[in-house]
Amino acid sequence: MNNRITDLEIHVTHLSRTVHELNDVVYRQQQTIDRLEAELKGLREQALAAAPSLVRKPEDEEPPPHY
Repeated sequence: MNNRITDLEIHVTHLSRTVHELNDVVYRQQQTIDRLEAELKGLREQALAAAPSLVRKPEDEEPPPHY
């Protein structure tokens, strides 16, 4: 009986360590995702500033020449 408890304690210790390691991985991945989202937002803003949309608002459109 004592051996089973010891084996279970060892197993729980390994599982606990694995959970902590996985938590660290998830945390680092989230940091990377946050950084990449910020970079993407900056690139999107730069692209929009460099080349504004080619589509104009209807009120800004000039009438065709046959009018």
